[in-house]
Amino acid sequence: MNPSPSFRCVCNLVGLALLAVAPATSAQPTWGNPSPTAGSETSQKANAAADQTIYQPVTYTNAGKKGPALVVIPGEIKSNNATFLQKFTPNNIADFGEVELSSANFTVLERSDLGSLLKEFELAYNLGDPEQARKFLRMGKLKSTKYVVRFDILKTEQVAAAQSGFDGRTLGAMAGLLGAFSGSHSGAAAGAVGGTAVGSVQTSESTGVWVIGMRYKIINAETTEQLATGYTEEKMEVGAKSSSVLGVSQAQQGGVSLDTMVQRLVQKSVWEIDSKYK
Repeated sequence: MNPSPSFRCVCNLVGLALLAVAPATSAQPTWGNPSPTAGSETSQKANAAADQTIYQPVTYTNAGKKGPALVVIPGEIKSNNATFLQKFTPNNIADFGEVELSSANFTVLERSDLGSLLKEFELAYNLGDPEQARKFLRMGKLKSTKYVVRFDILKTEQVAAAQSGFDGRTLGAMAGLLGAFSGSHSGAAAGAVGGTAVGSVQTSESTGVWVIGMRYKIINAETTEQLATGYTEEKMEVGAKSSSVLGVSQAQQGGVSLDTMVQRLVQKSVWEIDSKYK
Protein backbone atom coordinates (compact mmCIF):
# COMPACT_ATOMS: atom_id res chain seq x y z
CA MET A 1 0.00 0.00 0.00
CA ASN A 2 1.38 3.41 -0.98
CA PRO A 3 1.73 5.92 1.86
CA SER A 4 -0.59 8.88 1.75
CA PRO A 5 0.71 12.32 0.67
CA SER A 6 0.28 13.63 4.21
CA PHE A 7 2.39 10.75 5.60
CA ARG A 8 5.14 11.43 3.07
CA CYS A 9 5.08 15.12 3.98
CA VAL A 10 5.51 14.31 7.69
CA CYS A 11 8.45 12.01 6.90
CA ASN A 12 10.12 14.74 4.86
CA LEU A 13 9.70 17.25 7.65
CA VAL A 14 11.21 14.82 10.18
CA GLY A 15 14.18 14.21 7.87
CA LEU A 16 14.81 17.92 7.48
CA ALA A 17 14.62 18.39 11.25
CA LEU A 18 17.18 15.63 11.81
CA LEU A 19 19.54 17.22 9.29
CA ALA A 20 19.18 20.55 11.02
CA VAL A 21 20.26 19.19 14.40
CA ALA A 22 23.03 16.95 13.03
CA PRO A 23 26.50 18.24 13.88
CA ALA A 24 28.18 20.07 11.00
CA THR A 25 31.33 18.52 9.54
CA SER A 26 34.25 20.27 11.21
CA ALA A 27 36.61 22.05 8.84
CA GLN A 28 40.28 22.72 9.34
CA PRO A 29 40.72 26.02 11.20
CA THR A 30 41.67 29.06 9.18
CA TRP A 31 42.93 32.47 10.21
CA GLY A 32 42.63 35.88 8.67
CA ASN A 33 45.46 38.28 7.88
CA PRO A 34 45.37 41.45 10.03
CA SER A 35 48.33 43.04 8.22
CA PRO A 36 47.50 46.50 6.82
CA THR A 37 49.35 45.55 3.61
CA ALA A 38 47.44 42.28 3.08
CA GLY A 39 46.82 41.69 -0.62
CA SER A 40 49.21 44.40 -1.76
CA GLU A 41 52.12 43.86 -4.16
CA THR A 42 54.65 43.74 -1.33
CA SER A 43 52.42 41.27 0.56
CA GLN A 44 52.18 39.00 -2.48
CA LYS A 45 55.95 39.01 -3.01
CA ALA A 46 56.70 38.36 0.66
CA ASN A 47 54.13 35.55 0.86
CA ALA A 48 55.42 33.96 -2.35
CA ALA A 49 58.92 33.86 -0.81
CA ALA A 50 57.58 32.54 2.52
CA ASP A 51 55.69 29.76 0.73
CA GLN A 52 59.05 28.31 -0.34
CA THR A 53 60.08 27.85 3.30
CA ILE A 54 56.84 26.42 4.71
CA TYR A 55 56.93 22.88 6.08
CA GLN A 56 56.49 20.21 3.42
CA PRO A 57 55.91 16.62 4.55
CA VAL A 58 58.08 13.93 2.97
CA THR A 59 56.66 10.72 1.52
CA TYR A 60 58.88 8.08 3.09
CA THR A 61 59.58 5.01 0.96
CA ASN A 62 58.71 2.39 3.60
CA ALA A 63 56.13 4.37 5.56
CA GLY A 64 53.66 1.51 5.10
CA LYS A 65 55.96 -0.79 7.07
CA LYS A 66 56.01 -0.47 10.85
CA GLY A 67 59.47 0.42 12.12
CA PRO A 68 61.14 -0.84 15.30
CA ALA A 69 60.93 1.01 18.61
CA LEU A 70 63.59 3.66 19.09
CA VAL A 71 64.58 6.58 21.26
CA VAL A 72 66.01 9.82 19.86
CA ILE A 73 68.65 11.34 22.11
CA PRO A 74 70.07 14.86 21.67
CA GLY A 75 73.22 14.86 19.56
CA GLU A 76 76.02 17.38 19.34
CA ILE A 77 76.39 20.77 17.65
CA LYS A 78 80.03 21.07 16.63
CA SER A 79 79.67 24.42 14.90
CA ASN A 80 81.12 27.59 16.40
CA ASN A 81 78.71 29.82 14.51
CA ALA A 82 77.18 32.17 17.10
CA THR A 83 73.94 32.75 15.16
CA PHE A 84 73.26 29.03 14.91
CA LEU A 85 74.13 28.36 18.55
CA GLN A 86 71.76 31.12 19.68
CA LYS A 87 68.84 29.58 17.78
CA PHE A 88 69.36 25.86 18.32
CA THR A 89 70.07 23.34 21.02
CA PRO A 90 70.51 19.57 20.56
CA ASN A 91 67.02 19.15 22.05
CA ASN A 92 65.46 21.21 19.24
CA ILE A 93 67.03 18.95 16.64
CA ALA A 94 65.99 15.81 18.51
CA ASP A 95 62.40 17.13 18.52
CA PHE A 96 62.51 17.45 14.72
CA GLY A 97 63.90 13.91 14.59
CA GLU A 98 61.01 12.52 16.66
CA VAL A 99 58.44 14.20 14.41
CA GLU A 100 59.94 12.86 11.18
CA LEU A 101 60.66 9.35 12.46
CA SER A 102 57.04 9.13 13.63
CA SER A 103 55.92 10.24 10.15
CA ALA A 104 58.06 7.43 8.71
CA ASN A 105 56.10 4.98 10.91
CA PHE A 106 58.81 4.18 13.43
CA THR A 107 57.69 3.56 17.00
CA VAL A 108 59.22 6.59 18.70
CA LEU A 109 59.41 6.36 22.48
CA GLU A 110 59.16 9.73 24.17
CA ARG A 111 62.29 11.04 25.82
CA SER A 112 60.02 12.39 28.53
CA ASP A 113 59.39 8.77 29.59
CA LEU A 114 62.95 8.77 30.92
CA GLY A 115 62.20 11.79 33.08
CA SER A 116 65.14 12.96 35.17
CA LEU A 117 67.19 9.92 34.07
CA LEU A 118 67.59 11.27 30.53
CA LYS A 119 71.01 12.84 31.19
CA GLU A 120 72.33 9.66 32.78
CA PHE A 121 70.90 7.64 29.90
CA GLU A 122 72.64 9.87 27.33
CA LEU A 123 75.90 9.81 29.24
CA ALA A 124 75.89 6.02 29.44
CA TYR A 125 75.34 5.72 25.68
CA ASN A 126 77.91 8.38 24.83
CA LEU A 127 80.48 6.62 27.01
CA GLY A 128 79.64 3.24 25.48
CA ASP A 129 78.56 1.64 28.77
CA PRO A 130 75.84 -0.80 27.59
CA GLU A 131 75.02 -2.27 30.99
CA GLN A 132 74.48 1.12 32.60
CA ALA A 133 72.48 2.32 29.59
CA ARG A 134 70.25 -0.77 29.58
CA LYS A 135 69.27 -0.12 33.19
CA PHE A 136 67.06 2.69 31.99
CA LEU A 137 65.47 0.55 29.27
CA ARG A 138 64.35 -2.35 31.42
CA MET A 139 61.14 -0.80 32.60
CA GLY A 140 57.75 0.09 31.17
CA LYS A 141 57.43 1.02 27.51
CA LEU A 142 61.19 1.43 27.13
CA LYS A 143 61.73 -2.34 27.27
CA SER A 144 60.98 -2.64 23.56
CA THR A 145 63.67 -0.17 22.44
CA LYS A 146 65.75 -1.53 19.54
CA TYR A 147 67.58 1.55 18.30
CA VAL A 148 68.95 4.75 19.77
CA VAL A 149 69.18 7.52 17.15
CA ARG A 150 70.96 10.86 17.32
CA PHE A 151 71.46 13.77 14.91
CA ASP A 152 74.64 15.88 15.04
CA ILE A 153 75.35 19.22 13.34
CA LEU A 154 78.92 19.09 12.05
CA LYS A 155 79.07 22.19 9.86
CA THR A 156 77.42 25.62 9.62
CA GLU A 157 79.50 28.09 7.64
CA GLN A 158 79.06 30.84 5.10
CA VAL A 159 80.98 29.66 2.07
CA ALA A 160 80.24 32.41 -0.45
CA ALA A 161 78.98 35.98 -0.68
CA ALA A 162 78.49 38.38 -3.58
CA GLN A 163 77.41 42.00 -3.87
CA SER A 164 76.61 44.31 -6.75
CA GLY A 165 75.11 47.77 -7.10
CA PHE A 166 74.79 50.95 -9.08
CA ASP A 167 74.96 54.55 -7.83
CA GLY A 168 73.87 57.12 -10.42
CA ARG A 169 75.08 60.23 -8.60
CA THR A 170 78.40 60.46 -10.44
CA LEU A 171 76.81 60.02 -13.87
CA GLY A 172 74.07 62.49 -12.89
CA ALA A 173 76.66 65.10 -11.97
CA MET A 174 78.45 64.56 -15.29
CA ALA A 175 75.18 64.94 -17.23
CA GLY A 176 74.49 68.21 -15.42
CA LEU A 177 77.96 69.54 -16.26
CA LEU A 178 77.60 68.62 -19.93
CA GLY A 179 74.31 70.49 -20.05
CA ALA A 180 75.84 73.53 -18.37
CA PHE A 181 78.69 73.62 -20.92
CA SER A 182 76.35 73.22 -23.89
CA GLY A 183 76.12 76.98 -24.26
CA SER A 184 72.32 77.16 -24.37
CA HIS A 185 69.67 77.71 -21.75
CA SER A 186 67.61 74.74 -22.96
CA GLY A 187 70.70 72.51 -22.94
CA ALA A 188 71.54 73.50 -19.40
CA ALA A 189 67.95 72.88 -18.27
CA ALA A 190 67.87 69.49 -19.98
CA GLY A 191 71.21 68.62 -18.43
CA ALA A 192 69.97 69.55 -14.97
CA VAL A 193 66.82 67.47 -15.33
CA GLY A 194 68.71 64.53 -16.80
CA GLY A 195 71.37 64.78 -14.12
CA THR A 196 68.76 64.72 -11.38
CA ALA A 197 67.01 61.71 -12.91
CA VAL A 198 70.19 59.69 -13.44
CA GLY A 199 71.56 60.71 -10.05
CA SER A 200 68.44 59.39 -8.32
CA VAL A 201 69.03 55.83 -9.55
CA GLN A 202 70.49 53.54 -6.90
CA THR A 203 70.40 49.76 -6.85
CA SER A 204 72.04 47.14 -4.65
CA GLU A 205 71.98 43.37 -4.41
CA SER A 206 73.71 40.96 -2.03
CA THR A 207 73.63 37.19 -1.65
CA GLY A 208 75.16 34.89 0.94
CA VAL A 209 75.33 31.10 0.71
CA TRP A 210 75.72 28.86 3.72
CA VAL A 211 76.42 25.13 3.90
CA ILE A 212 74.97 23.14 6.80
CA GLY A 213 75.93 19.51 7.38
CA MET A 214 74.21 16.89 9.54
CA ARG A 215 75.26 13.41 10.62
CA TYR A 216 72.96 10.74 11.99
CA LYS A 217 73.92 7.70 14.04
CA ILE A 218 71.94 4.54 14.74
CA ILE A 219 73.05 2.69 17.85
CA ASN A 220 72.03 -0.79 18.98
CA ALA A 221 70.04 -0.32 22.18
CA GLU A 222 71.28 -3.65 23.58
CA THR A 223 75.02 -3.34 22.96
CA THR A 224 75.53 0.43 22.30
CA GLU A 225 77.41 -0.56 19.15
CA GLN A 226 77.05 1.79 16.21
CA LEU A 227 74.97 0.09 13.51
CA ALA A 228 74.95 2.81 10.88
CA THR A 229 75.84 6.40 10.21
CA GLY A 230 75.24 8.87 7.41
CA TYR A 231 75.98 12.46 6.48
CA THR A 232 74.17 15.02 4.35
CA GLU A 233 74.63 18.68 3.46
CA GLU A 234 72.34 21.41 2.15
CA LYS A 235 72.97 24.95 0.89
CA MET A 236 71.10 27.87 2.41
CA GLU A 237 70.90 31.08 0.39
CA VAL A 238 69.97 34.43 1.93
CA GLY A 239 69.60 37.46 -0.30
CA ALA A 240 68.50 41.08 -0.38
CA LYS A 241 68.01 43.63 -3.12
CA SER A 242 66.80 47.22 -3.30
CA SER A 243 66.31 49.94 -5.89
CA SER A 244 65.40 53.61 -5.86
CA VAL A 245 64.52 55.80 -8.85
CA LEU A 246 63.24 59.37 -8.53
CA GLY A 247 62.23 58.76 -4.94
CA VAL A 248 60.36 55.52 -5.66
CA SER A 249 62.02 52.65 -3.80
CA GLN A 250 61.63 48.88 -3.61
CA ALA A 251 63.35 46.36 -1.36
CA GLN A 252 63.17 42.60 -0.83
CA GLN A 253 65.02 40.20 1.39
CA GLY A 254 64.57 36.60 2.35
CA GLY A 255 65.75 33.05 2.06
CA VAL A 256 65.38 29.71 3.77
CA SER A 257 65.65 30.04 7.55
CA LEU A 258 67.95 28.02 9.79
CA ASP A 259 64.90 26.27 11.28
CA THR A 260 63.76 25.13 7.85
CA MET A 261 67.26 24.01 6.88
CA VAL A 262 67.65 21.87 10.00
CA GLN A 263 64.24 20.28 9.47
CA ARG A 264 65.05 19.49 5.83
CA LEU A 265 68.36 17.90 6.85
CA VAL A 266 66.52 15.78 9.41
CA GLN A 267 64.01 14.77 6.71
CA LYS A 268 66.83 13.70 4.35
CA SER A 269 68.45 11.70 7.14
CA VAL A 270 65.19 10.02 8.16
CA TRP A 271 64.45 9.20 4.50
CA GLU A 272 67.75 7.31 4.37
CA ILE A 273 67.11 5.58 7.70
CA ASP A 274 63.63 4.56 6.53
CA SER A 275 64.98 3.27 3.20
CA LYS A 276 67.91 1.27 4.56
CA TYR A 277 67.45 0.32 8.19
CA LYS A 278 63.81 -0.64 8.81
